[in-house]
Amino acid sequence: MKLSGLRKSGHAPSLLASFLYFDVSFMIWVMLGALGVYITNDFGLSPSQKGLIVAIPILSGSFFRLIVGVLTDRIGPKKTAIGGMLVTMIPLLWGWLFGNTLTELYCIGILLGVAGASFSAALPMASRWYPPELQGLAMGIAGAGNSGTVFATLFGPRIAEQIGWNGVMGLALIPLLIVFITYVIIAKDAPSQPPAKPLTAYLDVLKFKDTWYFCLLYGVTFGGFVGLTSFLSIFFVDQYNLSKVSAGDFVTLCVIAGSLFRPVGGLIADKIGGVRLLFVLFIGVAICMFGVSLLPPLPAVITLLFAGMLFLGMGNGAVFQLVPQRFQEEIGVITGIVGAAGGVGGFFIPNILGTLKQISGTYASGFMVYSLIGIGALLVLFIAQVSWRKTFSSKNASVKV
Repeated sequence: MKLSGLRKSGHAPSLLASFLYFDVSFMIWVMLGALGVYITNDFGLSPSQKGLIVAIPILSGSFFRLIVGVLTDRIGPKKTAIGGMLVTMIPLLWGWLFGNTLTELYCIGILLGVAGASFSAALPMASRWYPPELQGLAMGIAGAGNSGTVFATLFGPRIAEQIGWNGVMGLALIPLLIVFITYVIIAKDAPSQPPAKPLTAYLDVLKFKDTWYFCLLYGVTFGGFVGLTSFLSIFFVDQYNLSKVSAGDFVTLCVIAGSLFRPVGGLIADKIGGVRLLFVLFIGVAICMFGVSLLPPLPAVITLLFAGMLFLGMGNGAVFQLVPQRFQEEIGVITGIVGAAGGVGGFFIPNILGTLKQISGTYASGFMVYSLIGIGALLVLFIAQVSWRKTFSSKNASVKV
């Protein structure tokens, strides 16, 4: 497989549109996490409450991903994405103009989940334009939109220092409007858009054990990536007494690793197989999180988290190199379901870290638990790959798993 093949097939403007839509949406989705230190200080939250408030958009995003996945298969990814961006403007306006009570903050967090649901429209648009041998790379490029987190963690704290966290939410409307206009102009649904099915038919994928395997694996890779992204600024401030801006900078460094290496993971998975790559990545994640659980000096913990986020990002790309091969016709709904599982994983990670910190008095216990989760993912992968090799090889002998 050559990179030149990406230029010769598919539709580059739609791939770019998918990336931009996912990028700005992801930035908005994790905004409460990026501004978490400012928000939690204003409301005087406990460690467990800190974990909950930054995790609410992630959990609600899981729910909305199911809805967006079905809409993507029924009316197409372009119309679905346009609607999603319009709805996303609501919590930004609410947070900018109001957002003065904890109840309002919960509601804003729930609505921000619509931005997280962009995953279920962005990736199917990219996937349907490209052949099986380019799925890992195309899905990785579109999925690299999770780099939007970089903008949230790098610029969010700096801007909040000047205009407050409410002002940051209002300012986020500008890039969203720019991407909205660009998307409307250049995005185009692929001619392979499948005909609409009865709503009950979309739930048939839940009958397959492969669906649940993908959900568990993505719950660890993407859940870890987005969950840590939302919570690390709080961790750095609490554990290492960093300033809010410095904490945001270190989170940005870790996020860059996970974001930029997602397409690399897809590319490598196209060449050697997603299963083989995931085995290596889950071992790496388990080792890194165990190292963080020892709470070493700051340079060491930054190195471990950088490597861990890199492995998680590559793991996201590897999982979605496999998904379209197994569920080609149901890519919209399966992306929604698997993406929802990733969001659920992302909800639990901040809550595990925050709750165990409150119970045990240390963040070590939470990171130790996540290390064990990485080992559990290895066991799930070992069981799943036996049936995958038979299923995928029967569909397309040229595609590696």
